[in-house]
Amino acid sequence: MKKTRSRAKQTTSLQERLNAFADDIFHKAERLPPGAERDQLLKRARTAEIAADIDQWVSSPGLQSPT
Repeated sequence: MKKTRSRAKQTTSLQERLNAFADDIFHKAERLPPGAERDQLLKRARTAEIAADIDQWVSSPGLQSPT
């Protein structure tokens, strides 16, 4: 018997979702006092921003495939 995966249709782009996630994490980190937990949240937010930048770069129309 073959199982099918349940798939969700995304209504926003990956870049928009990553940016929204990073903004949310930044706002949570701002409310925390300086410390390890705040640093960890800021690191996660920065990682999400970098992922959004990479997605934008990969999706750009100027990207050429190797010949």
